[in-house]
Amino acid sequence: MGYIAARGGTQAILNAEQLVEYMRLHGGSAPLQVTQIHDQMRAAVGRAMNEGALYAPHLAALALKQSEGDSIEASFLIRAYRSTLQRVMPTLPASGLEIRCMRRISASFKDIPGGQMLGPSQDYQIRMLNTLLNNETMHDVQRVMNGFDELASAGEPADTTAVGFFPKVAAYMREQGVIPTRRDDEGDEPFDITRTALTFPCPRSARLQSLAQGDTGCLLTYAYSSVRGYGDAHPTLAELRFGYMAIHVAHPITGIPITIGEIVVTECETVSKAHSVSGTQSKPTFQLGYGFTFGHCEVKAISMAILDSVLTQAKHHGLSGESGPAANEEFVLLHSDGIEASGFTAHYKLPHYVTFEADLKVLDRAISHTQHNSLKIQARPHTDEENIS
Repeated sequence: MGYIAARGGTQAILNAEQLVEYMRLHGGSAPLQVTQIHDQMRAAVGRAMNEGALYAPHLAALALKQSEGDSIEASFLIRAYRSTLQRVMPTLPASGLEIRCMRRISASFKDIPGGQMLGPSQDYQIRMLNTLLNNETMHDVQRVMNGFDELASAGEPADTTAVGFFPKVAAYMREQGVIPTRRDDEGDEPFDITRTALTFPCPRSARLQSLAQGDTGCLLTYAYSSVRGYGDAHPTLAELRFGYMAIHVAHPITGIPITIGEIVVTECETVSKAHSVSGTQSKPTFQLGYGFTFGHCEVKAISMAILDSVLTQAKHHGLSGESGPAANEEFVLLHSDGIEASGFTAHYKLPHYVTFEADLKVLDRAISHTQHNSLKIQARPHTDEENIS
């Protein structure tokens, strides 16, 4: 059976698109402004940028409005848009040490150089619905802003030149010799997964890129499986940072580094309980895991750091992470991209008439073969032994 061309479907598709717009607006409320989404839904905007692999807060907010809040669809729109952009130049390497922190905590030490900085977080709130938000007005907005201004002015230090910049906890741990002084891949040219297909085993830079644009829920599931029992990962949070990171490029004429702006980022470093010894180490040390995301996405950054540690341990045959699905690099990296996964899953909504017709014919032949064999058994004459039994 050959393929049959379908006709007359264009108008139906256009009508379906119009119905989507109707469903978004038929409630009668004022249309959401992209600026509102950008300002008040920063978690959703950050997720769309991460999984879309493009730092563009305004475009991410626009994608969320267009997709009616569907995070995967919004990420799909962002990544498709990214593929149309021309590359101008690479940025210079950036360090987490340069993050101007709004939040900076450590679970490994009670006291860290510079102190703990709780910053903006819902971790310390009671998980109850705030019904006051039902009737929020601009008067409430002004009241919140005034309260913040008072809080900021009361705690403002005399010297504001270095506000928000802190030493790294990992640097202190390296000085103590409890984590490696250098990475095995240090100095290697970073892999670019947008230009070169992944091959396994892949370098750590490729792994981190792939995890950075992976689906948040998927990374959380894989990381959770490793700490719950399908592995032996028991990490401790060395440091979590959230804030502004300056982006530098080399001047095209002079080559002098210049700052072109700041982006909002989250960085996480974890240490595992397991010791490992690789070719560059002379003694056992804790394993360091690293996570980095656009926006304020702490759960994803922590999950990414856990998986980085687990996969590193598995590759080096360390004491943790050698069992469980999250220890398989190919499995994790090829199945954590939400856009690819959703695209393949959603393609089943497309016409599959030909393949299903073939499946029906196979099933029909199987049924006919089974019925034919049954009739042969019934028609077979009984032996004396069978009659006696």
